[in-house]
Amino acid sequence: MRTQLVCLVILLAGLMVHSSGCLAVAAGAGAAGTVAYMRGDLEADEPYAIDAVYTAAREAMKTLRLSVMEGKTENDALAAVLVARDAEDKRITIRLKASTEETTKISIRIGTFGDQAKAQRIYNRIRENLKTAAQASPTPEPAPPEKPAPQAGT
Repeated sequence: MRTQLVCLVILLAGLMVHSSGCLAVAAGAGAAGTVAYMRGDLEADEPYAIDAVYTAAREAMKTLRLSVMEGKTENDALAAVLVARDAEDKRITIRLKASTEETTKISIRIGTFGDQAKAQRIYNRIRENLKTAAQASPTPEPAPPEKPAPQAGT
């Protein structure tokens, strides 16, 4: 009986160590800007402000002809939720969270259990929209250096 208990404790300790290592890898991958698909959600961090990501996500839904559920779609300066339905009547939920003023965390879930292929397609469209918007917006040119004012008497 005691041997079984010791084996069970060792097994549980090994599982805890293994699980915590995976969480650290997943957290590190998210911080590096990569995309992760975990537990039915596609998650990514984007180096854009939440307003830009929200606009890109709405445009992606429009381009992909997804039916946006306006009563369930909300946004503010810190977070946003976009809810839509596809042709198969699966619920699509895109959650945005402002990590910083210029970084947004995206989470996309399709249906109850997730659909990685559809989530990836939506995410790719959002990325394309973000890149297009970034290229279209002019980057401010640096101001020319100020010339010193002429001195009187010289």
